[in-house]
Amino acid sequence: MDDAIRASLAAAGIDVDEALERFMGSEAMLIRFLKKFPADQGFSALAAALEAGDREGAVGAAHTLKGLCGNLSIKPLFAGFDRQVGLMRAGEWDAAADMMPQLTQDYNRAVEAILALG
Repeated sequence: MDDAIRASLAAAGIDVDEALERFMGSEAMLIRFLKKFPADQGFSALAAALEAGDREGAVGAAHTLKGLCGNLSIKPLFAGFDRQVGLMRAGEWDAAADMMPQLTQDYNRAVEAILALG
């Protein structure tokens, strides 16, 4: 992985070194899994569940996204979804919903960097 790609991913909050450890040092495998992230429907499912007041669906989507982002070492999203899940489980639904603008910004930044991989 060249330095420009690494820098672009890092700027989007992706800890490439940590992710490579998880993917046994295989850059090809990491890139293959990163490229699947933009097609995942979890983020739209989370937004739709919150909009519809589907609390169970929202918790499930946020929890799944937390795990996915953790596995891919997308740090800002992992931390955000971790916090959001905690708020949801504590019954603080307004605070959890209020996180969506920042999560959307972090999500879009990660997706943009991943799509630039080609």
